[in-house]
Amino acid sequence: MDILFQHSAGEMRAMDTAAQRAGFLLDKLMVSGKLHLTYTHYDRMIVGGAVPAGEALPLPNPEELKANYFLERREMGIINVGGAGTVLADGESFAVGKLECVYLGKGTKEVSFSSQDASSPAMFYILSAPAHQAYPNVLMTKDEAQPVHLGDVMTSNKRTIYKYIHDAGIQSCQLVMGLTTLADGCVWNSVPPHTHTRRMEAYFYFDLHADHRIMHFMGEPQQTRHLIVANNQAVVSPPWSMHFGVGTSNYGFIWGMAGENKTFTDMDQVPIATIL
Repeated sequence: MDILFQHSAGEMRAMDTAAQRAGFLLDKLMVSGKLHLTYTHYDRMIVGGAVPAGEALPLPNPEELKANYFLERREMGIINVGGAGTVLADGESFAVGKLECVYLGKGTKEVSFSSQDASSPAMFYILSAPAHQAYPNVLMTKDEAQPVHLGDVMTSNKRTIYKYIHDAGIQSCQLVMGLTTLADGCVWNSVPPHTHTRRMEAYFYFDLHADHRIMHFMGEPQQTRHLIVANNQAVVSPPWSMHFGVGTSNYGFIWGMAGENKTFTDMDQVPIATIL
């Protein structure tokens, strides 16, 4: 498990491209036949990816957690962005299609990930946060997430939002998680931009053609920085940072957070005309 330490707003102002990418970009999440985890020091969120291409991939118990098992003091959200797969949790099997979500609560001991067809493997995006209360393990389909349609083609941000783990959806201790898909011809996400100093956020970009890229904007509203992001890469966004972006084609992204509350609409919007 990799470790990603925190960086302050002042540090970001002095970063070059290489330092910024090392400090905020996760570019090794989806590797065939592997399960990869990164422990961030932003709300102690763990970000991971599992691509079972043959045998099932068991959830490890990294030494850094100092726990008897991974979810002894943690909870986990899992969204599949690949082929059909299965999450096995303490003997209970969850068949997970593309864009479906599984929540695993504190106290779940044995977890593994598998693909139904190795030629079209599942791609499980994983978020895990500390938890102090146990909630039931549950699967939610994208239709059960009550999709919300927002935006307009005139502003290139017509999109559909699927809210899975939040105060009015799957119950959790502090994890919030969902995804957004952009319509054909639409490329902007999370506009107007916002911050929420009460919690961090991670953005995972998927369904982007290999030849295309996302320009992910971050930083303080008057100290804007950007990262060039490829398919199946994630950006860890500090609580003090904005987070919005534009692609060279349409795409999807998973948003996930941990922190002081679970209210989806608690964003502090930044007027576009004030950004520098």
